[in-house]
Order: sequence, then structure tokens, then C-alpha cells
Amino acid sequence: MSSKCGCSCSCSSQALKLIFPCSGAADVGEIADRVGRKLNREGQGKMFCVVGIGGRVSGIMATTNAAEKILAIDGCPLACVQNSLEQAGFTSYAHVKLWELGLKKGETAVTDEIIERVAAEATKLLA
Repeated sequence: MSSKCGCSCSCSSQALKLIFPCSGAADVGEIADRVGRKLNREGQGKMFCVVGIGGRVSGIMATTNAAEKILAIDGCPLACVQNSLEQAGFTSYAHVKLWELGLKKGETAVTDEIIERVAAEATKLLA
């Protein structure tokens, strides 16, 4: 489905690998978001909308339910992506936790090197 801006929505996607990154305001949220976008660009999976999960948007819920694999990428120990997925009833997913990779909220520079390192970990979980 396309909009006037030329953007596309993934709501009609078939069973595939879905990537739900944190997109929070902190540095680790930016890293998680950029990793999700990188993996999406590379065709490793389809970045999807965790806010749609929190809002129980029917099309997003249905597509997520049909996914062959779900990857959560959380930036900090608040684990908002994990909590959103689980509160919506999704319990089977792979999970990248940036704090377990040594990244600290408010103390981590957003660099290409860090994005590559996190993307490598995420790619392992999507395989």
C-alpha cells in the first residue's frame, strides 16, 4: 500500500521476519532504530511498528501473528519492545538487549561501528 508521499506500509505483508526496534529518545533508542532500518534495507527482515502493537492495530497484530520470526531490539533495561510484545500476547521472539552488549543509556555514542556490531548480533538471531 502506498501513500501520496511515496512511502509504503507493510501492513499487508505475508509471513516473514519482522523487526521491532526501540525508537526511544535516548542514544540507545537511536542505535536500536538505526539497526532495525539497516536490517530492513539489507533485506534481513521487515522493520515493523511496535507502537502498532501497543495500540493493538488490527492489521499490524495480524501480520505479526503470521510472522515466521519476530526480532525485538531493546535499547535499555526498561525493555519497552519486550513489554509491548508480551502484553499483546507475543511470547515467541528473538531479543537483542543493547545493555547486555555493554551499551549504556545516556553514555553511548551513536557510531557506525556500534550500529554494525549490534546489527551483527541481530543478524545471528534472524538466521
